[in-house]
Amino acid sequence: MTLALGIMAGAAFGLILLSAFFSGSETALTTSSRPRLHELEKRGDKRARTVLDLKEQPERLIGGILLGNNLVNILASALATTVFLQLFGESGVIWATLVMTALVLVFGEVLPKTYAIVYPERFSLAVASIISVLVRIFGPVVIGVEVIVKNVLSLAGVDLANAGNILSPQEEIRGAINLHHKEGAVVKNDRDMLGGVLDLSELELSDLMVHRTKMFSIDVDMQNDEIISELLKSGFSRAPVWQHNPDNIIGVLHAKDVLAALQSHKGDAAKLDVKAICSDAWFVPDTTTVKYQLSAFLRRKSHFALVVDEYGEVMGLVTLEDILEEIVGDIADEHDVISADISREASGSMVVNGSLQIRDLNRANDWELPDEEANTIAGLVIHEAQMIPEKGQAFTFHGFRFEVAGKKRNQITRLRITPLKKGI
Repeated sequence: MTLALGIMAGAAFGLILLSAFFSGSETALTTSSRPRLHELEKRGDKRARTVLDLKEQPERLIGGILLGNNLVNILASALATTVFLQLFGESGVIWATLVMTALVLVFGEVLPKTYAIVYPERFSLAVASIISVLVRIFGPVVIGVEVIVKNVLSLAGVDLANAGNILSPQEEIRGAINLHHKEGAVVKNDRDMLGGVLDLSELELSDLMVHRTKMFSIDVDMQNDEIISELLKSGFSRAPVWQHNPDNIIGVLHAKDVLAALQSHKGDAAKLDVKAICSDAWFVPDTTTVKYQLSAFLRRKSHFALVVDEYGEVMGLVTLEDILEEIVGDIADEHDVISADISREASGSMVVNGSLQIRDLNRANDWELPDEEANTIAGLVIHEAQMIPEKGQAFTFHGFRFEVAGKKRNQITRLRITPLKKGI
């Protein structure tokens, strides 16, 4: 091999290394995590800011890298073809094709991209400065390419101006959480808590409030001894107070205020003026988002609100604890009455309260029963059956068998749910 051929062979190998640089840079810069880069920037890493700037113009970044990568690949192939033609004659074209395909595939594409996938941020930070300079150098050519690409796509009916991300930021985060949970990096409890935070802006108070049929309230016209007894038996620290009609809420009674009033009257309950120690009731629309209500609770330093519909009728109540339970799950203390909303049977079926929230059932079992048309599992059965079923009736939908195990008047109180095997 002459000196000239040796130089060309060495140049071709050097160009393959450059191809590896461009290929790895493309993968690393496009897959690197923006949150991680923002965190690195906050810690003072200037290279992270450079990477973020490059990611702000993805078309310019990809165009510049691809231009450089194609230049070195084509030049390397041309040099290799010249070398192999000198060595093997006309058959050198075939040898050059085979050898360069193998070298470019292994060392110019797969190897650097694999490393970049494993260490995207590390690779991005290492090449950011060089790529930034190259993108500026290739800028005029890339701009021309962008114009051609946009015109061709517009002729094909693709409107790049109105193109946007299909997923919202919340959905992207949710997808990442579910992916990490599937891979075992995030445990179920953490996934549920993080998902609960994301759900706050999508849920309305009507989705999690305590319905009026289950709401504990106090008749102000009862004897004071009875009021205190009922409040103590309820286990609640606050209770709405009504007069003449359960819909006529006149205030909210706090157990601490009752104790303070009792102390001031030396324990004589007969001297209490229940109306006087009630605080004003706070009414909120049932369409209020849970996220907004959480902010309102914190802003007003209040933990209790009554939920009303568009006609002003009381639909239920919501507390700060109800919202927190959407994030962390059930919060119980030593005074809470534990209710068996879900009881599992040896057959694999489970019996649940009809008033159980679909979201809670899904969270407990990793199911995906729809909750768009109904909040409770009984409501879902009624919606799907298009009727109020009788005890003993069974229905099959969404991959489950639902049997009415208990009914009181027109209310489904208990349901037996059996997951169906796939293919049935």
